[in-house]
Amino acid sequence: MTSISLPIFGQGSQPSEEDGVELDYLQMPQEMATYSMPQVSAELNAADLAQAKNVLRQLQQNLAAFPSASGPNDLTALDQPNRQFINELLGEGEVSMICSGGQDIRIQESVLAGVWRLQQLDARQQVVADVLEVGIIPRQIAQSAFAGAAGQIDTHWTALPESVMNAPPLLAELNAKIAEYRPGGEAHIINLSLLPQTEQDLAFLEQRLGKGSVTILSRGYGNCRITATGTRFVWWVQYFNSQDTLILNTLEVSDVPSVACASPEDIEDSCERLQEILKVYL
Repeated sequence: MTSISLPIFGQGSQPSEEDGVELDYLQMPQEMATYSMPQVSAELNAADLAQAKNVLRQLQQNLAAFPSASGPNDLTALDQPNRQFINELLGEGEVSMICSGGQDIRIQESVLAGVWRLQQLDARQQVVADVLEVGIIPRQIAQSAFAGAAGQIDTHWTALPESVMNAPPLLAELNAKIAEYRPGGEAHIINLSLLPQTEQDLAFLEQRLGKGSVTILSRGYGNCRITATGTRFVWWVQYFNSQDTLILNTLEVSDVPSVACASPEDIEDSCERLQEILKVYL
């Protein structure tokens, strides 16, 4: 009987290069957050949680009514047991935001996508306001991201810094897209990772765009860090793998990059999940 030799593939199956060089593959992300039913501390007494139960019932109504506008659920006056119950039940989702403009506001998506926790901090970093809001993106982000931002990028200069070569045409492209962009329109994305950019180019882009007051971190496969620039509708979006290596660097003209937003389907799913939670805990 004739034996058949099958090829072998995979790491270590191929001979080493003569010069000793080996392929160095980029480490792929290893983890992704998934939903699981929240676990609440056993010491919490159900009889003492009337405030939290009212909050969750109102939250259920707001989720069910979406996309109709609904007011925020105020958590500021909750006592410690009720606050702990809400904290443990809602947990922390994939998206975090910081608004550092006129007000210092910290925003955290809950494990229920489209349910956002907004906390306003005072000068001592103490929480002075604490609310829940249902939506694709918190209204505070749309209001704060480009408050006071420039309407166009300043493209007047007498001489370019040394080694700046490819940034100027990108600034002209951004100005054209900003001028024609309307809220709710299709995003325009410039992939800096595919363009020949020097470190000086990137620094020049950052200097000309300026800095905004909103920073967003979206955690899924690796991290996505999103920063509002000082120019209206322009976001700097950077994707990192689980080793914190930059793998995609983009500029985006949009209301808010979609990677930071919940979808209507997410909110519908969150409504169903909250119904399951209420059956267990209430």
